[in-house]
Amino acid sequence: MSQDFYFLLLPGFSAIGFISAVEPLRVANRFRGELYRWHVLSLDGGAVLASNGMSVNADAALENLHKGATLLVVAGFEPLQAFTSTLHHWLRRLDHEGVTLGGIDTGSFILAEAGLLDGYRMTLHWEALDAFKESYPQLDATQELFEIDRRRITSAGGTASIDLMLDLIAQAHGPELAIQVSEQFVLGRIRPRQDHQRMQVASRYGISNKKLVQVIGEMEHNTEPPLSTLALAESINVTRRQLERLFRLHLKDTPSNFYLRLRLEKARQLLRQTDMSVLEVSIACGFESPSYFTRSYRARYARCPREDRHRERDGMDSAVLPK
Repeated sequence: MSQDFYFLLLPGFSAIGFISAVEPLRVANRFRGELYRWHVLSLDGGAVLASNGMSVNADAALENLHKGATLLVVAGFEPLQAFTSTLHHWLRRLDHEGVTLGGIDTGSFILAEAGLLDGYRMTLHWEALDAFKESYPQLDATQELFEIDRRRITSAGGTASIDLMLDLIAQAHGPELAIQVSEQFVLGRIRPRQDHQRMQVASRYGISNKKLVQVIGEMEHNTEPPLSTLALAESINVTRRQLERLFRLHLKDTPSNFYLRLRLEKARQLLRQTDMSVLEVSIACGFESPSYFTRSYRARYARCPREDRHRERDGMDSAVLPK
């Protein structure tokens, strides 16, 4: 029997996350017959615009699904703008009826808001991870490429959807078929779920000094509250002056300025992806006062936090709504 996958596309969804999930199913069918069927759903049954402006037609609206089917919610920026009581009750009913539920990219926000991820291990796109943890601190959110935990399936989106589907294909029909499918996408290897979503620190910043890599990792994991330069130096067993020398030599920057930039980047993500107030964002990113946060933000991005939030949302609205 064919296995049914349903994809609920929300306005502004990630096109690559969706296509990367469908294509492995298509290729698997090419080799083994009708193993899979896929169906596209939307909130109203009409076409949905992706974040890149591409329009995808839906097969149906929020319909009944049979037990054993899998529903994957595909989202992008501002996923909770599409969350309604109707969607909430529909998802809860599907769960009660034995449908496997999942999310691609930021689709996990929808499941979390419906209370359907409690007690499950899950993941989502790294850029939204901090915002998700601030909104749902009780949930077990990981940085894996994908997670499969009983009747919950989540993917970080992008090409990680390929890895998720290859894993599901291997579980259902054997690793040989998964390898065949993988080779059609010219992949060098099948990535396990534990692979990092982002490039390692050394690759991202083009550095090879192990102590510098280690201290940047400490910065990324300690934004609230931030560590002092002395504490960072002690964490890698160097003096403060040696740490400053490392940053000047390899990054043409100071530790404090580099750290500030990381915290401001996190703040920008929280402003754009949550409804946290400016005060809440400043606290979450380790700023001692909202005024200092606003001054630092304006110096970095040439606009204050509130202006940046409104500008981003106005831009998203024009990107996902028909003109």
